Amino acid sequence: MNRHAVWAIYKVEMARTLRTLLQSVVSPVISTSLYFVVFGAAIGSRITEIDGISYGAFIVPGLIMLSLLTQSISNASFGIYFPKFVGTIFELLSAPVSYLEIVLAYVGAAATKSVAIGLIILATASLFVPLHIEHPFWMIGFLILTAVTFSLFGFIIGVWAGNFEQLQLVPLLIITPLTFLGGSFYSIDMLPGIWRSISLFNPVVYLVSGFRWSFFGKSDVSVGVSLGMTVVFLLACIAVIAWIFKTGYRLRS
Repeated sequence: MNRHAVWAIYKVEMARTLRTLLQSVVSPVISTSLYFVVFGAAIGSRITEIDGISYGAFIVPGLIMLSLLTQSISNASFGIYFPKFVGTIFELLSAPVSYLEIVLAYVGAAATKSVAIGLIILATASLFVPLHIEHPFWMIGFLILTAVTFSLFGFIIGVWAGNFEQLQLVPLLIITPLTFLGGSFYSIDMLPGIWRSISLFNPVVYLVSGFRWSFFGKSDVSVGVSLGMTVVFLLACIAVIAWIFKTGYRLRS
C-alpha cells in the first residue's frame, strides 16, 4: 500500500473543500435551517407527532440523509471527473499508484467531507429541536457506511459522465426525488397500502429508516433489512468500480 500517494491525493481533495468552504459547508447548513422553518412551521403545526416523536425531531434523520447522499455523490463524482476533464487522469493512471489506492483516496476524501457535513447539520438541527440519540454508535456507523457507499456511487458517476451536465443528471433527477419519496419527511406507514408497497422498492427508504432507528429506536422497516440493503449496494458499487478499472471504461480514452 502506497500510503504517501493515498495521503497526497486525499490532501488535495480536502484542500479543495477548504477553498470552497461557502459552497461546501455553509450552503447545506442554510438549506437545513430553511427546511426546519418551512416544514417545521408549516407542516409541523398540523402534524404534531409521528409514532410519539415530535415532527421537528422526526425529520432530522431524513434531512441529514438528504444532504449526506447528495454531498457524497457530488464530492466523489467531481473529484474524479475533474482530472478527466483537464487530462491529468492519464498522469495518475501511469503513476506507481494502484487502482485501490486511487479509489481509497478519492472516496475517502468524499466520505470524510460528507460525514463532516452530516455532523454539522446534526448540530444545526439540535438548535431547532431537542434531540436524543438512542443508539449513537449505530448512528455513526450508518453515517459512515452510507457516506462511503454513495461516495463509491458518485465515483462511478464521475467516471461515466462525459460533461458537467451529465455529472449533475443523476443527483438532480434520481437521487433527490428518491430521497424526498423515501420517507425523509414522513413515515411510509402513513401511506395507503399500495403506495407503501411501491415505496419499498425505493432503496432510500431503507437508508432513512435505518438511520432514523438509530435516533429513536423506531423505523418503517427492520433495521437488519436496512443494513443489509446498504451493504448490498456497497458491494454492487465495488463490483462496478472493479470492472471500470479492469476494462479502462472511459478512463483510457
